[in-house]
Amino acid sequence: MVLATQATSPYLVPSRLGQCSACFSYRYYLKEVWTLELFLSLNSVVVRIYIDTMGFDLRRFDIYRKVPKDLTQPTVTGAVISICCCAFMTFLFFSEFFHFMSPEVVSELFVDNPGNSDEKIPVQINITLPRLACEYVGIDIQDDLGRHDVGFIENTLKTPWNKGRGCIFESRFHINRVPGNFHVSTHSADKQPDNADMAHYITSLTFGEVLDNKNLPGNFNPLARRDRSQADPAESHDYTMKIVPTIYEDSAGKTLVSYQYTYAYSNYVSFSLGGRSPAAIWFRYDLNPITVKYHERRQPIYAFLTSVCAIIGGTFTVAGIIDSFVFTASELFKKFELGKLS
Repeated sequence: MVLATQATSPYLVPSRLGQCSACFSYRYYLKEVWTLELFLSLNSVVVRIYIDTMGFDLRRFDIYRKVPKDLTQPTVTGAVISICCCAFMTFLFFSEFFHFMSPEVVSELFVDNPGNSDEKIPVQINITLPRLACEYVGIDIQDDLGRHDVGFIENTLKTPWNKGRGCIFESRFHINRVPGNFHVSTHSADKQPDNADMAHYITSLTFGEVLDNKNLPGNFNPLARRDRSQADPAESHDYTMKIVPTIYEDSAGKTLVSYQYTYAYSNYVSFSLGGRSPAAIWFRYDLNPITVKYHERRQPIYAFLTSVCAIIGGTFTVAGIIDSFVFTASELFKKFELGKLS
């Protein structure tokens, strides 16, 4: 390219090159360009000779050798197996993907009492008494610290039911972290009914914060929908509960404290020196020192990728074995029909 420029440019004529000092600089530039081109050409020759001498070929590292298309033989059986293989891999992939996106709830046990020892436990109760008017219904709270509240009225709601002959009783209160009881009775009524019928239906009874995660294991409200509406009017009802502190921590790190419980039920008719005692619904509780902690855990990304690779590789391998077996069996059968099996 430089020689062509020299032949066509009027400034490169020898007679004119000697007439200006700038032409000497340009002549020196041309000399440097030719030297650089020669150097690069020699280097490329040396590199090419070195590679040829060493016999280096990157394609030797290819472990996925390609087979020419005209040397392969498609079959109907292979096509069916391939379609089933792709469908099976797709199903397994999406199943593994949904499992990866869904957090797993893991539980652990330890001896602890969540919160401070002086903190109280919130209680929510909703109970229906179909044959006792609201004017007689009340709740009493007692514990081993000496608390004794008769006719607790804070955060209490009474709704007449069944044309005023029954009552829906709702209450929210707090209890100390010691054994005790609370009971629905007529003890706080100004006038006692002729027949205190404690037949009931428990809509819900929960301790602590309400957990909205429906996939969370445990018994947080086992008395829900407990129906004793057909019980004997003279009977008292006794629920003895074991309360287990429970901590729930979601994937965002938010912590909620709730309480699970189990219960044992008994019913009886109570008598005293003056005759039959008024019936009541007793809820006796005691706290368990073991705390249950649930926390959400997501599958790590490397475990998901490993599962996907195992799905793809395993499916292809098994499908290849099946296809090879079917193809070999079909070829042997064809030879047998032609009498060339030997």
